[in-house]
Amino acid sequence: MVRGQCDLVRKHKLFYLMVSVDIPEQPVIEPKNVIGVDMGIVNISVDSTGKYYSGDGIKEVRERNSDLRSRLQSVNTRSAKRHLKKLSGKEHRFATNTNHIISKEIVNKAKGTSSAIAIEDLTGIRMRETVKKRNKYIHNSWAFYQLRLFIEYKAKEAGIPVIVIDPHNTSRECPNCHTISKKNRPERSIFKCISCGVKGEADYIASLNIRNRAVANQPIVAGDFFVHCDSPVASSLL
Repeated sequence: MVRGQCDLVRKHKLFYLMVSVDIPEQPVIEPKNVIGVDMGIVNISVDSTGKYYSGDGIKEVRERNSDLRSRLQSVNTRSAKRHLKKLSGKEHRFATNTNHIISKEIVNKAKGTSSAIAIEDLTGIRMRETVKKRNKYIHNSWAFYQLRLFIEYKAKEAGIPVIVIDPHNTSRECPNCHTISKKNRPERSIFKCISCGVKGEADYIASLNIRNRAVANQPIVAGDFFVHCDSPVASSLL
């Protein structure tokens, strides 16, 4: 039986009915596979099945509002401040909805394939990464942690294990021979191993490394999910 309560909340002159319900969790499955998920900005996420979740929609909204935001900030009137607040709320709701859609699709895919989900621990990612000045707004306003939370709670409801791994060098390591080098990334979007020649789109390669690390740390997971040098998935992406 579902139990819950509700509260009537006023926010920005609008009233919202906030409903809390208890949902029984599903028994945790014993995974037969692992789906690695890489999170970024150009691609909000890429999973190890080769599915790309583009960040173009959010980027277009923010770029469209960028000039308006600058003008409103320069005016600095009460009306302009109200408009800025409204603009910020609209962008936030759009990004949140996008994260809900992506996390739901990833969890549904994991459930349909009896897979665990492997993600990076991106705590403090904004402090670790150096970002060009013109890209700081987009980088600082992207909700890495929010997407992780959405994936985690949806997975928990569905009984899907979530494995959190160390993100260090996931984008520089070869998933075949495990060579780690900055030279493996000749361009931001391209990966090409200097040792064995495996090549592919960089975010996809990162998702493979995330998956492989999770598999290595989870001996109960059956099967061999590592990508080899002759894999058409890894070698034919460019």
